[in-house]
Amino acid sequence: MSSPGEPVVLLNGQQAGADALRVLAQSNYGHFTSLQVRDGAVQGLDMHLDRLRQGNAELFDAGLDAAAVVGWMRQAALARGGDCSMRVTLFSRRFDHRQPLRPVAVDVLVAASAPLVPAAAPLRLQTRCFVRPVPQLKHVGTFPLSHHRRQALKAGFDDALFVDGEGPGAAVSEGSFWNIGFWDGDQVVWPQAPALRGTSERLLQQGLAQAGIAQVVRPVARAGLGDFLAAFATNANGVQPVASIDRIGYAAAAQDAVLALLADAGGRVPWEPL
Repeated sequence: MSSPGEPVVLLNGQQAGADALRVLAQSNYGHFTSLQVRDGAVQGLDMHLDRLRQGNAELFDAGLDAAAVVGWMRQAALARGGDCSMRVTLFSRRFDHRQPLRPVAVDVLVAASAPLVPAAAPLRLQTRCFVRPVPQLKHVGTFPLSHHRRQALKAGFDDALFVDGEGPGAAVSEGSFWNIGFWDGDQVVWPQAPALRGTSERLLQQGLAQAGIAQVVRPVARAGLGDFLAAFATNANGVQPVASIDRIGYAAAAQDAVLALLADAGGRVPWEPL
């Protein structure tokens, strides 16, 4: 078992060396999934594996040895004592951008670090014009996400919310590293737009359906943001309330109400042993 502050990084089940990390540092061709592990169990394991299968098929024309990947995830989680934040990255040390069609073996890097405590402070968001490239994949090309988040922070906000253009008709898609949902008093509204559909978003949708809470996927324009009572961000680290978007604020009482609904929905999704 590793020490409490020491991350576990495995390459194909073995301790990762500098070579693998060098390749990832020099290339942005790969894909990944992120999740939380508690007592050796995770939520939505099949969703994470499906995401990795899709990424392998699109980036490498390759299948996924799910049993091996889950085994390495279990190995890393056990080394961290069963509780951790985990990222599973698939890439290839043999990929050559000059010969991108050449078949290559796919490497699996599993990184397990200290579990994260979900952030509770409401977010103040700035809308920024950006559409994620290849939005159906959780790929490692995250430079623009960090760049826009940094620009929002420099402007005095907490994070960036992406829209697809300028003006009031621009459509909302997602946040920098998270999905967004809205509450109109009767139902949860998920923006319909090109975006990475997160596993946490899908798990909440599943839990809300089980709880009988109405929800809909539809376009959300910048001009319509003031029509909602509350908004929230969700990713592998949990759910975080949204205090404001640009100059539009949301009341704390409505935030508390929707967070209670989401906590109930999230609690309905079972944890599966690795």
